[in-house]
Formats: sequence, C-alpha cells, structure tokens
Amino acid sequence: MFKKLPFILMTLTFVLVLAACGSKNDAGTEGAASNGSGEAATELSGNILAVGSTALLPLVEQAGQKFMAVDEYKNVTVQVQGGGSGTGLTQVSDGQATIGNSDVFAEEKLEDEAKVKELVDHQVAVVAMAPVSNKDTGVEDLTKQQLIDIFSGKVTNWKDVGGADQAIVIVNRPSSSGTRATFEKYALGAKMDDIAGSIQEDSSGNVRKLVAETPGAIGYLALSYLDDSLTVLKYDGVEATVENVEAGTYPVWAYEHMYTKGEPDAATKAFLDFIMSDEVQLNDVTELGYIPMSGMKVKRDAAGNVVQ
Repeated sequence: MFKKLPFILMTLTFVLVLAACGSKNDAGTEGAASNGSGEAATELSGNILAVGSTALLPLVEQAGQKFMAVDEYKNVTVQVQGGGSGTGLTQVSDGQATIGNSDVFAEEKLEDEAKVKELVDHQVAVVAMAPVSNKDTGVEDLTKQQLIDIFSGKVTNWKDVGGADQAIVIVNRPSSSGTRATFEKYALGAKMDDIAGSIQEDSSGNVRKLVAETPGAIGYLALSYLDDSLTVLKYDGVEATVENVEAGTYPVWAYEHMYTKGEPDAATKAFLDFIMSDEVQLNDVTELGYIPMSGMKVKRDAAGNVVQ
C-alpha cells in the first residue's frame, strides 16, 4: 500500500493540473464572440460628440450617419453639433466634447499654449469660403480692396462698387466663428470690427437664408452652403471653385480640423479613419462641396504661409 502511494499522489496532481488548464481556457473565451479565425472579436461601442464648425457640420453629420449604419459600428453613437470653431475647440479642450471641429488651427483660437499642446489635429478636408450677396445687388465680382472697404464700413452703397443704388447690409459671423477667421485672414487680410447695423448670425445656414432674403445683403459661406438663391461673387476676378482652390489660384480656403484631446479612443479613431477612407473622401467630401486632402497642390502652415 505504502509503495503505491507516490504513484497515486503523482497521478492525482496530474489530473488537477489538467483541470486547472481547462478552467483557464474556458474563462478566456467566455463572453467573446469568434471572428471566424479562432481569435476573439471585439465590438466597438461608445458615444462620440463632435462640436464646433458649422462649415464642417454637413460632412461630419453625413459621415456619422453612414458610420453608424455599418454593422461593425452599430454600438457607436455619433452626435454632431455646431456652435462655431471656438466653441468646438474650447469644449474638446475642457473634456465636454469628444471632437472639436474647427476651420482654423487650435493656436488661432485658444490662448493657453498648454491646452493647445494637449490637442491632436486630424485634418480631414479643405474648405473654401466665398463672398455671397443678395441677387439684386447688381454685382458679380469684387476686388480684395472693395471687400475691405465694405466690411470696414467705408463703402455703404452697392453703387460705389458698380452695383445698384442700394444700401449694403453686412451679414457677419460671431468672433468665435472659424469661417469668419478664415474669411478675414485670407480674403480681407486683417480682422475687422463689427459695423453698426450689421447682422450677426451663429450658423452658416442662417447666413445663407438672411443674405438670400435681405435686399442689399452681403456675407460669406463655405462652398458646401452655396446654392442658386445667392450670387456667388468672384474674388479679384477668380471664381471660388474646387479646381481653382486645388491649383492655388483662389486663396480663400482653410483646412477642416477634427481635434481630439490626446490620442482618440478606439471608437473615435475608427470614426476618424472612416472619414479619411476613400468611401467618404471620394464621395461625400466632393459631393458636399469640400476638397479632399489628396487633391491639394499647395499646403499651408498654421501661420497661413504656403509650404511645399
């Protein structure tokens, strides 16, 4: 009996080891769905809130709807809100939004350098801005100096720039707007104070409606908001077209940024990758009047300088 005891103990130990290994394998696969290759498949989930630029809003909204319709991302919710680039950058910096949509580089809106350094820039498209007017102004082309004179209040009647004898009504965006910052920087060359009697609207959609309905009105919009209800004004004789922007002959354009605070989480990264996919860049981006990043023959740095 005593001679058999070591053998019995060794056999019992072997059985216990096998049982432990089996339990470990069961625990490792519990609740994980197979992806068909023997590996565990992980479903993405989460809530993404993108806030900011109304110029970028149509693209992010449309891409968000398509993204959520993909079976792989059915557990991810994408919400998109406007409010202007400054609002988007502030909210993503403060952790109130997942993504801050902006028409300008973060350093142009956020004064705190430490907060700027926390943000990661994801450039997803190029947006061009065009001056627009009510159809009854009688003007189709304005020079840079004429635009400066209008938005500074020096010229107040369309007849002084070759149009109808009609008072000029400026429809402007608030100071937090990236669209306004882009227009002032590249069309006017300087920031402008608000003129007494001008109208201020916080969304591109409202600007389009007011300019179309207000006699003598002038404003500016991203190409994605242009339609037949407005006169799209040439800038120094050059039309605001995708081709002219890509070639570098039309100067009023900016990158569209989607900022995250630090590197994005898995769901947010998947959404950003989706926006940069050929499906979105070659379809939604161009369809909505934006310009794919790959189409640009010129590049700009944060200071607005053209770089190669």
